[in-house]
Amino acid sequence: MSLLSATLDRVKPSPTIAVSTLAAELKAAGKDVIGLGAGEPDFDTPQNIKDAAVAAIAAGKTKYTAPDGIPELKQAICAKFARDNGLDYTPSQVSVGTGGKQILYNALMATLNPGDEVVIPAPYWVSYPDMVLLAGGTPVIAEASVQTGYKLTADRLEAAITPKTKWLIFNSPSNPTGAGYTRGELKALTDVLMRHPHVWVMTDDMYEHLVFDDFEFCTPAQVEPGLYDRTLTCNGVSKAYAMTGWRIGYAAGPERLIAAMRKIQSQSTSNPCSISQWAAVEALNGTQDFLAPNNEIFMRRRDLVVEMLNQATGIRCPKPEGAFYVYPSIAGCIGKTSVGGTLIENDEAFSRALLEETGVAVVFGAAFGLSPNFRVSYATSDQALRQACTRIQDFCAGLN
Repeated sequence: MSLLSATLDRVKPSPTIAVSTLAAELKAAGKDVIGLGAGEPDFDTPQNIKDAAVAAIAAGKTKYTAPDGIPELKQAICAKFARDNGLDYTPSQVSVGTGGKQILYNALMATLNPGDEVVIPAPYWVSYPDMVLLAGGTPVIAEASVQTGYKLTADRLEAAITPKTKWLIFNSPSNPTGAGYTRGELKALTDVLMRHPHVWVMTDDMYEHLVFDDFEFCTPAQVEPGLYDRTLTCNGVSKAYAMTGWRIGYAAGPERLIAAMRKIQSQSTSNPCSISQWAAVEALNGTQDFLAPNNEIFMRRRDLVVEMLNQATGIRCPKPEGAFYVYPSIAGCIGKTSVGGTLIENDEAFSRALLEETGVAVVFGAAFGLSPNFRVSYATSDQALRQACTRIQDFCAGLN
């Protein structure tokens, strides 16, 4: 009898974590490595948030809390949804988890039965399909393309929906592409969903505040109020507030779904870290003044990376609306051979040769469900980005 569950055969380890780990190992071994794989801001957590955490410790707020969040944080989340998104929720409609990933996982575990399908637009965040598989469901991949700026179209969504569809997972701005859906583009998708009342919507709005130029963020239940009763609107403090390690995600939706998620959390992790919860209260209720200056820095980095990658032979890199990623196509590099002798037969071979020959670590596109591409996180210094993009240009110029 095998010790391990057969469920593990359905999933794979996170490729983004694997790339970051390999880059760290090479760096520790003395290799000159520039890591562009990590999906976290290089900014420090704002001081007022850190101060709130210290105050919570000093006040003894270090005990167990309610399984899915303290009342003060749930109130802050309700206020945030009303302020930023025009969505009215009560605390009983809110769940707080140990990061956004746990929120998504709890919702899938609470709702999926064998045979249930979940539509996932590709390119997708690497964890979506595997979480669906762990929960016993079936991922259905709806591909976008570089021609549409990596955004799902209404006809592709319509074609992916079947009588077995339970969820659409929707992420804007997107990890890995940075693509953000305009209100009009989102309305075209919500019109499709209104024709299929059995399909629920799980939004991943983690990059809501990381938007550039004149782009205005909107979320499905905001665009189509008719979806309110079958939408789980998910978010967190990780990205915009530079709190990745604090591990606080949250969601709001119908009470019966939130109650089911609470039941799962009460028998798995129980409450998120109490100190992190009090820090998140300050993040949501406190000053938001740092968001705009941070976005200016990210936008400058985006423009630098997009310009330099589009100067590389065989690469095409769209300019995204948000997040801190670009997702260039390397269709013009496939079939060539690197200076080090590697045949670039796919984007995984490209990324591995790039790391081994130039010391630049990126994540290959197949991990995100659409090839041939790679993902760059530009959440690092301008100097590192310029140096990395120069190495990528030289690597591509050497392909023959």
